Amino acid sequence: MATGFGAVVAQSSERIAHCNERLAVSKMVAATRARTGAKWFYWIAALSILNFLAVIYRGTIHFGVGLGFTSLVHGLAKRGGGTVSILDIVVNGLAAGVFVAFGYFATKARKWAFLLGMTLYLADGLLLVAVRDILAVGFHTYALYAISRGLAAAKQVRVQV
Repeated sequence: MATGFGAVVAQSSERIAHCNERLAVSKMVAATRARTGAKWFYWIAALSILNFLAVIYRGTIHFGVGLGFTSLVHGLAKRGGGTVSILDIVVNGLAAGVFVAFGYFATKARKWAFLLGMTLYLADGLLLVAVRDILAVGFHTYALYAISRGLAAAKQVRVQV
């Protein structure tokens, strides 16, 4: 009879170990997906800075996934007379820094960073809709989709503080 009970206990232990292993793998996959979505915030910041540098050096390259808000600020600064103003530099740097911060916290599966970052990027996308920059709106839409997948995965990740 001890053999039968021992076999049941061994099978139960194996099932628990298998379930724990599947749970651990599931969390690792979710964490990877959350980081992948979160890294879009870094891309947004980097491409916005590249847009700004292209404008400064009179380049013709424009990355649609960057921020339309910074292009608006540059346009307003240009109306003021100069090509690049201190305000233009500060706003572009601040905007990129904010999205880098969203990326940093979102890679740690902080849901608030995903939500706030997506909200600001959506507002930026609506600005682009108003100026009818269809290519940039398309990139914004895809980036928001990718970030939202990261948010969905972050909800599955248990954050350790």
